[in-house]
Amino acid sequence: MPATRPVRPLLDVRKIYLEPEAAALPRGQEVLARWPDAERVEVASHWNIPELHGDEGNVDRWVRIKTEALVLGVKKSLTARPNGRSSDFVAPSTANGCAMACAYCYVPRRKGYSNPITVFANIDKISGYLARHVGRQGVKTEPNQCDPHAWVYDIGESSDCSVDATVSDNVRDLVELFRGLPTAKASFATKHVNRDLLDWDPQGRTRIRFSLMPDRMARLVDVRTSRIADRIAAIDDFVEAGYEVHLNFSPVIVEDGWLEQWAELLDQVEAGIGARAKAQLACEVIMLTHNDRLHEVNLGWHPKAEEVLWRPDLQQPKRSETGGLNVRYRTGQKGRYVTALTDLIAERLPSCRVRYAF
Repeated sequence: MPATRPVRPLLDVRKIYLEPEAAALPRGQEVLARWPDAERVEVASHWNIPELHGDEGNVDRWVRIKTEALVLGVKKSLTARPNGRSSDFVAPSTANGCAMACAYCYVPRRKGYSNPITVFANIDKISGYLARHVGRQGVKTEPNQCDPHAWVYDIGESSDCSVDATVSDNVRDLVELFRGLPTAKASFATKHVNRDLLDWDPQGRTRIRFSLMPDRMARLVDVRTSRIADRIAAIDDFVEAGYEVHLNFSPVIVEDGWLEQWAELLDQVEAGIGARAKAQLACEVIMLTHNDRLHEVNLGWHPKAEEVLWRPDLQQPKRSETGGLNVRYRTGQKGRYVTALTDLIAERLPSCRVRYAF
């Protein structure tokens, strides 16, 4: 019988870069206590750690850095940014970066290279700001695509909250906060099944969006994530535990036979979840957007992924607001891709309402 290759843990923290202010806070002390043997390195700013951010020599250590390094900082700017697609607002983040390594992730474009988890220790200030922000909104009087009744706050735009919950109690604190806010709900997308969240009693005030794509593609580009079958298998359990569960079909990557692969995935979801989950199901559909700088980085550690992500024959460039060069599927053709997939969802998973698609 062939030997089984050992599965490397998502986190084996050996070095913690910390802002002294963060290390002095109760949440910072709790994080440090989880890895008492890790080397501690004081830094002036979580945004400026040369050996982690912007060092091209780190490309061949991409996954190792995500596994072994952790950053402990303080969130300086507290702003709930209007959104309008996945959520009404993007909450100030309680973490940045990720231990997973999806090849299409946009976060490394902003912070540079591997970008391991940065956890913010000033959770009390973040929670207090959010409670006051929700209070200022009052009652939502007009339904929109985010939610018919509640103001929706994305609490995981720059990280994966299911993984963050293995590092600190920040995510649990937010779930408990929104449980007591009857006019709002938290929301986050995830590619990691963390069953510890099942004991948190969210009482319908947190929406989890399980990200799904065909398994064949996920095995190529969703590096270090939970398997697609495991994500589908978790849906009923999270609904039963009191979460609202939606699906995040993202990113949709076009290749030969892509619609047939999506049909198979939709059939798996249809057969794999129960009536209660279907009754509250909705999804968002997001076509792939890639970036020239991330393309160059990926060529250094995962070139096979770039064979499907970087497709000049199908894509067109567009200069981003930050000056980078993004590529997306060509105008006109992209619309046809979106229509083909949303039609397929209506046929194969009719209980699933498409909240938006682009």
